Amino acid sequence: MASLGQPIQPTIYKGRGATYDPHNRFAPTQSIADDDGWWREETSTTIATEVREEVSKSALSWNKSPDLPFDRSLNPYRGCEHGCVYCYARPSHAYWDLSPGLDFETKLIARSGLVEQLSEELCHPNYVCRPINLSGNTDCYQPLEATQQTTRRLLELLLACRHPVTIVTKSTLVLRDLELLAEMAEHRLVRVFVSLTSLDVNLKRTLEPRAASPQARLRAIRELNTAGIPVGTLISPVIPGLTDHEIEKLLEAASRAGARTAAWMLLRLPYEVAPLFEAWLETHYPERAAKVLSLMRQCRGGKIYDAQFGKRFRGEGVFADLIAQRFARASRQWKLQDRTEQGLNTRDFRPPRAQGDLFI
Repeated sequence: MASLGQPIQPTIYKGRGATYDPHNRFAPTQSIADDDGWWREETSTTIATEVREEVSKSALSWNKSPDLPFDRSLNPYRGCEHGCVYCYARPSHAYWDLSPGLDFETKLIARSGLVEQLSEELCHPNYVCRPINLSGNTDCYQPLEATQQTTRRLLELLLACRHPVTIVTKSTLVLRDLELLAEMAEHRLVRVFVSLTSLDVNLKRTLEPRAASPQARLRAIRELNTAGIPVGTLISPVIPGLTDHEIEKLLEAASRAGARTAAWMLLRLPYEVAPLFEAWLETHYPERAAKVLSLMRQCRGGKIYDAQFGKRFRGEGVFADLIAQRFARASRQWKLQDRTEQGLNTRDFRPPRAQGDLFI
């Protein structure tokens, strides 16, 4: 296995996706493991989750990406306890002097004062209302939300302001806010997208260790739809040689559960995510590792990742085109429309202070 700063022996940690902490690319020095055997008995296979607070200096994150359907996003947390080993957001943890590996899923940052900060930004005289995406760099309904409730408070503010929002999650905790989301839906202020990766429970346990099970996510789609909340699915990521054979079954299951829209994304391996995913493959699916990595390079012009706009989400080449064709055909079969933010209500937006609304 080609190594990019990996430890000599990755370790399986209970309930965690990463098998080690890769080198922080911003750190001035690097520690390299020397296998003298002593660590084999000392390394714990259980790591507790730590949470620290960060005072929010800004709420909205802005982008000018031509391949994203939104230009602003909101992240209540930094890091994500779901522990999805493939998560493209992992490298962002390096900005806080933390590792994109185990630190990303065990050392979380809760952003205090975020609701108040968002309220201020929505009041700016030059603010133009367009849908906010929750979230681009974390899952706003990860386990931490059960106690912090930042996402719920953000939604309460957005409802009061009549500001539209899109939500992407793989957590059933979204059902906690069913009544709130249903009220937003009445005003055309919300769309929810539930991510699906695989229907294989055994694969999910190591790939997305603390995320909801596939059946639980389908139940979330069903209950959201029943409550009148527009719901779709993201088949993301599609992993060539590991999950791509499930595309048709995933779309069928999502449609039967009540999803009305669907989109997909090819596996992305920026920065430290590439060696993390490679180590995970060699640990859990060694017999498939070479094939998966070969197919990834076929979809990325010979590289393990290509960040170019227009290519980073869908890839290129024969295999990537085949995935796109299969997805489009299955979407037509199950009457699933493309993901869109169009149709959400931006006309009724009213800044918080214009309402005299001090509930936050």
